[in-house]
Amino acid sequence: MSSIYIKRAQITDLNEIMNIISQAQAMLKADGSPQWQNGYPDTATLKNDIMAQQCWVLMVDNKVAGTATLIVADDPNYREITDGQWENNTDPYATIHRIAISGDFAGQHLGKIFVSNLISQSYQNGIRNFRIDTHKLNKRMKHLATSAGYVHRGKIYVSEPAVNHEDNARLAFELNL
Repeated sequence: MSSIYIKRAQITDLNEIMNIISQAQAMLKADGSPQWQNGYPDTATLKNDIMAQQCWVLMVDNKVAGTATLIVADDPNYREITDGQWENNTDPYATIHRIAISGDFAGQHLGKIFVSNLISQSYQNGIRNFRIDTHKLNKRMKHLATSAGYVHRGKIYVSEPAVNHEDNARLAFELNL
């Protein structure tokens, strides 16, 4: 059995994190998704996440196996939702962004373990409302969200570099505990 846990990312983890992000960008491209194909997320974004103590890494046998950013704050991208609505629009919520698992650990269902740990971390701090989003062509993330209990609530638009406005459309999911 492997040793699996999460910890806050340190600046010394940045190279490994960016390698994982690069692998995820290639996987998304191979899947035909425009998500993360225009330079986002970049090193500066992940460095900012680390400095703000919002970036987490999934550790497997003392190796960085995944990365995610967990933000407990109002996300401006989530203020306007179309084709549905949030179930809980009053309580604070935690959002998981920029989640990726290293290709070296593919097929081990570590994404679900990672999301579960991030939810538990927030739950211990009093958060009961969780949000996540992904591009409609990102089948892996859609499956991860629904298998973790998230419910599709509608569509939002993110402010990331994109070729056209629809490339910034995201399926919005919510989990209330």
